Amino acid sequence: MKTAEIRQKFLTYFESHGHSIQQSAPLVPNNDNTLLFVNAGMVPFKDFFTGAAKKPFDRAVSCQRCVRAGGKHNDLDNVGYTARHHTFFEMLGNFSFGDYFKSEAIRFCWDFLTVELGLPKEKLWVSVFEDDDEAADIWVNEIGFPINRISRCGAKIIFGKWVIQVLVDHAVRFFMIMETILKEAPQERQKRMETDSLRYGI
Repeated sequence: MKTAEIRQKFLTYFESHGHSIQQSAPLVPNNDNTLLFVNAGMVPFKDFFTGAAKKPFDRAVSCQRCVRAGGKHNDLDNVGYTARHHTFFEMLGNFSFGDYFKSEAIRFCWDFLTVELGLPKEKLWVSVFEDDDEAADIWVNEIGFPINRISRCGAKIIFGKWVIQVLVDHAVRFFMIMETILKEAPQERQKRMETDSLRYGI
């Protein structure tokens, strides 16, 4: 499946569930002097979340171009060490402004990944914030997801603590077990895990 197809499927799926498709904002924010570049999909919606601006819709979906090459969210030092850090990328995101929260967000994402994209359920892992028992309970009791494939992560792993607690507390993150990782020799896998542990404090 091509990147463009995944992007369009994501936008179309959430539009069919009442989300307003928003175009990617400029990389240089025109109304936010706290950032040099847009570094996350939620940045264009900050004023809606904080109440500084009147929200024109209750649900939104976007594919936001982002740069992380300096400042608080600088990924330059991690590029090449992991498969998940980049300096320029597109971030797909669905957003609720006082409309729905964790349960609905989790159901939307699970349905999109397993039904729309057809990803194999047995190769998916989920992360929740380390103290978020509510989200873990939804995964186990409403979705039926195996508790042994739910990883509790702290603020260092799930980006900014302020973002997690105030803005996108319902964020859902998935990880695919890649075949290359599964085929690693045990000693290679252990070495990679120890390196990540030292680098990210996990």
